[in-house]
Amino acid sequence: MVAAIIPTMPDTAAPRPLIVRLRNWVGDVLLGLPTLTRLEAAGYELHLVGRGWARDLLAGHGWPVHVPPKDLCGRIALLRRLRQELRARDPGFDGRLNTLCLPYSFSSALDARLAGLRSLGHRREARGWLLTRAVDRPDGGHELEVYWHLGSALLGADAPLPARLGLCSAAAHEAEAARRMAEHGLVPGFLMLCPFSGGTWSGQDKNWPGFAAWAANAAPALGRVCVLCPGPGEEAAAAPFAAAGARVLAGVGLGAYAALLRQAAAMVSNDTGPGHMAAAVGTPLVSVMGPSAPGLWRPWGPAVTILGGRGAWPEGEAVQAAVAAAIAGAPRR
Repeated sequence: MVAAIIPTMPDTAAPRPLIVRLRNWVGDVLLGLPTLTRLEAAGYELHLVGRGWARDLLAGHGWPVHVPPKDLCGRIALLRRLRQELRARDPGFDGRLNTLCLPYSFSSALDARLAGLRSLGHRREARGWLLTRAVDRPDGGHELEVYWHLGSALLGADAPLPARLGLCSAAAHEAEAARRMAEHGLVPGFLMLCPFSGGTWSGQDKNWPGFAAWAANAAPALGRVCVLCPGPGEEAAAAPFAAAGARVLAGVGLGAYAALLRQAAAMVSNDTGPGHMAAAVGTPLVSVMGPSAPGLWRPWGPAVTILGGRGAWPEGEAVQAAVAAAIAGAPRR
């Protein structure tokens, strides 16, 4: 529950603009998605500020995504222009909390303050004085709960946690996915693999060491075509999987990737963004973890199986059994 809530519920008959500063990783953005849809349902008109790929990933929701420059002056100028535009449309914009700051960083709070915005965020990194309203971050909870907590603080009411993330796909991305499948001779029911990961966990590699061997020696017994969508710089890491018979679809944007995942029977993924994407569209996911802490960052959804974590990698036999069970339980498409 959220303590000391100040009600700020909008008039649902007249949507009010709200600037939302997104976080910088795919998984974080998706774990914040239920909070965004909840705010929209409450009558807020969302204007997102985040990385360029967020525009592609969230295109199915129709929210504008403004990409901030890297330099401080450029970021402030962007937020000031956005504030001016929204204030012209909503005379009460400056008189209420008008910015939700999902990142914990000092810089994100500073940007909002220097742009004259009235922001709500968690009291972290000694930035509380920069926020118009700072709330304590819940300790020990999953990251989705942390973002949900901020939404509850803004709305003045708590609500049950969502069962699903609910990522929508744009029609253009569905069409691109169909085209890619036709080009590579794919039909619905393939097995998507993501043997890549961005970043590390406490300095430790998040790539399952047994992924390539499992894909070459065990995955064929599942009777499914394996598909990979490497991102920029991941093409070389995809080569061993291609040599084992996987179809490699290079240059797929996040929106089309999510649409492709809807056509997959299941996904096997390292602890990385595409795993969260599979969970977000409801595709059965086997998430293979090593150093990561599942309680904080696991993909969220009813069809998610977590193997390993907290320093322990799973054995290939466990992955095989979990993938077979996921495929068996997947709906026929």
